[in-house]
Amino acid sequence: MENGEMIKVLLANPRGFCAGVDRAIEIVERALSVHGAPIYVRHEVVHNRFVVEDLEKKGAVFVENLDEVPAGSILIFSAHGVSHAVRREAEAGQFKVFDATCPLVTKVHIEVAKMRDQGREIIMIGHAGHPEVEGTMGQAEGDGPSMYLVETEEDVEKLQVQDPAHLAYVTQTTLSVDDANRVIQALKGRFPNILGPKKDDICYATQNRQDAVKTMVKQCDLVIVVGSPNSSNSNRLCEVARNAGVDAYMLDRAEQLQEAWLKGKMRIGITAGASAPEVLVQEVISRLRQIVSEQAEREVVVEELRGVVESVVFPLPRN
Repeated sequence: MENGEMIKVLLANPRGFCAGVDRAIEIVERALSVHGAPIYVRHEVVHNRFVVEDLEKKGAVFVENLDEVPAGSILIFSAHGVSHAVRREAEAGQFKVFDATCPLVTKVHIEVAKMRDQGREIIMIGHAGHPEVEGTMGQAEGDGPSMYLVETEEDVEKLQVQDPAHLAYVTQTTLSVDDANRVIQALKGRFPNILGPKKDDICYATQNRQDAVKTMVKQCDLVIVVGSPNSSNSNRLCEVARNAGVDAYMLDRAEQLQEAWLKGKMRIGITAGASAPEVLVQEVISRLRQIVSEQAEREVVVEELRGVVESVVFPLPRN
């Protein structure tokens, strides 16, 4: 790499916050404004450390178990949704509850209820241990039809169900579109009568961000994803780039950007997961410029790529 060569930074569009994340953060901030601190939030309201730490400074207290919340306190459910058991526990604790569950996750919960009412066993495609999966699997309780979790085509092959003629499936909203489709095809191949949701469960924002990376990787030799390690959709963006044969790294903050990643790279793509704010993208660009200027006298040119314009807005809960 010679002095004077231009480095191009390509910004994926769309990137960053989606409507569900905007809504969840606004619910916490509005609750703090109206009721004052502390406000308790079950699990990280969205999977981004910068956002969580900012809300903590304002008086939000993030907990994993409701026994950490004083009786009668204000409690917010995270964007990932919760099980029926958690809702019952919240009622028993006499908390004032604001529900920040993303409406697209709520849609999946409603689908599960309808499928169980039809007497169908349900297969969920998702990642074990993810809070959205735990919340959705927790919609199936009692003596009704069973619910199973699969993550891969191999899981489908090993799956044992009670009635192959009465099956349905749902998916986690933040999966890789390509990976989910492979598992869906495996399910349909093994269980030809399986019923799917009327509309794809993978959320519009997840799909749009993955499509934007698929377009961007054709023009770059490195992809930087701004997102936290526990963010499913951010991890999937990294996978999309790597599956296209392009080096990809994920970072939480700009100081994590490593000079070694940039060695020999002249066209660098940057995107952000649906829970990562734009301020972090701009910090990464500034850090990249700093590294480049220290290495050699080269110009960094930033180009915004065209992409789908998102106009989705989710209203706040009535309460």
